Amino acid sequence: MVADDHPIVLHGLQHLLERQPDFQVVATCADGVATIGAVRAHRPDVLLLDLRMPGHSGLDVLRALDQHGLRCRTVLLTAAVTDEEVLEAVRLGATGLVLKESTPETLLACIRRVHEGGEWIDRDTASRAVRVALGREEAARVITETLTPRELEIVRMVAQGLRNKTIAGRLSISEGTVKVHLHNIYEKLDVGGRLELVLCAQQKGLV
Repeated sequence: MVADDHPIVLHGLQHLLERQPDFQVVATCADGVATIGAVRAHRPDVLLLDLRMPGHSGLDVLRALDQHGLRCRTVLLTAAVTDEEVLEAVRLGATGLVLKESTPETLLACIRRVHEGGEWIDRDTASRAVRVALGREEAARVITETLTPRELEIVRMVAQGLRNKTIAGRLSISEGTVKVHLHNIYEKLDVGGRLELVLCAQQKGLV
């Protein structure tokens, strides 16, 4: 099954795949909502999924399929991808990722390997994403060793957008105590305020 919001790309992929004696295209879709319904209806062996589609992205489609128990072997096709998107796609069960600049032969080889139960992700893309993941894990480990459990709790509450008064109420402490904790957190993490703290927590994988 093929999903891409660009008609020329969609028809080109369909034509490429239908020329292969071992392929059968059971459905084509131009948006995420239709893709989810088509997967439910056709239960394809492999879903070739554009990462960037309007409305529902490829990652949104993967999340929806996972929520409905409709996971199938998926190859993501994209012109560009961030490290975060690669990591999220792998977490959601995608086992193939091919850049649109790749050759048709590369795409066909990827689909065949994924169909056989293997994995195929561009080596440079995968290596970069793994380095990012490992860096985040190390940064998160350092921070969790630096902050106390109560300070970590407050960091996560701040990241949720909670104000000091609300945090104090939830933790059954005074608002002044929250301010003291925040002062200590700012010093330990070398950040200048709440916004920097939230950005730091996001970058380090704490939230």
